[in-house]
Amino acid sequence: MLWDKEKIESVLPQREPFLFIDEVMEIHGDEKIVAVKNVKGDEYYFRGHFPGKPIMPGVLIIEAMAQASILLYSLAKPEIAGAKPDYYMGKVKAEFLIPVYPGDRLVIEAIKVKILDYAVITDCVIYVKDEIAAKANLVFAVRKNGE
Repeated sequence: MLWDKEKIESVLPQREPFLFIDEVMEIHGDEKIVAVKNVKGDEYYFRGHFPGKPIMPGVLIIEAMAQASILLYSLAKPEIAGAKPDYYMGKVKAEFLIPVYPGDRLVIEAIKVKILDYAVITDCVIYVKDEIAAKANLVFAVRKNGE
């Protein structure tokens, strides 16, 4: 483990129960980051999605990818990320290939396509047991806090 929860929380604005990164396993400069989300069975969203057959909602899978992408951005632009900017999702193109269940370990790869001071494009892939569960292209804006 390269980054633990404390280090992750020093970068990400999200907190429990909306923090979807548990650890960072790999960092490849500002080109790629590999993070992990351990999906527990007691997570709040499983009560309603779906009773008797819990499946992690796709929007939360995308959120995990977005959070990994913010961590990647912080490596490329530490001075801007250190000022705690706001992040705004602009466009998502995603595919969900297999369901994510309680007990799954999500291995999230966020790969830089383009990182500018105030805009980010990443390609993300989530693996569950070496199988691709989801992939997405994310575009988001970064704005100084309060702008």
